[in-house]
Amino acid sequence: MPMRLGSDMPALVGATEWFNGEPKLEDGKVTFVHFWAVSCHICHETMADVLRIRDEYADQGLQTVAVHMPRMEEDTDIARIRADVEKYHITQPCAVDNQVAIAQAFQNEFTPAFFIFGRDGKLLFRTAGDKGFQKVEPKVREALGIR
Repeated sequence: MPMRLGSDMPALVGATEWFNGEPKLEDGKVTFVHFWAVSCHICHETMADVLRIRDEYADQGLQTVAVHMPRMEEDTDIARIRADVEKYHITQPCAVDNQVAIAQAFQNEFTPAFFIFGRDGKLLFRTAGDKGFQKVEPKVREALGIR
C-alpha cells in the first residue's frame, strides 16, 4: 500500500552509499524526494526537469534528495550510478538504495517516483511516472506558497 498523504517523512536510512554527501535536511523547509534508476529511460527523460525544479526553487526553501533504487541486478553497479550522477549533474544528496531500505520506508516500488513533504514534514503529494511528473512542479509551488 502506498504511503498515505499526511504521513511523516521517513528517515533516509539504509543507503549503501551516498553521492554528494548525506542530506542535512532543515526543519521548516519543503522536501522533494525523487527515486530513479540507471536502467529507467523515463527517469533519464525527466531528470533535466527534476534538476531545474531543484535549482529554480532552492532559494524559496526547497530541499531536494535523490534516491537511486535498483530495478534489476545491473542497477546495483556503483560505477554505472556514479556515471549517471555525473552525466546528469545530480548535485543534491543521492542515496544508493541497493538494499531497497529507503524505498521500503517510503512504501515505493516505482521509478521514477516523486514525493513532496511540506514544511511540517508531512507528505503532501506523491506520484510516479512521466504523466505523474507533470503534476510535480505545481505541487512544489503550492507547498512553497508560490502562486
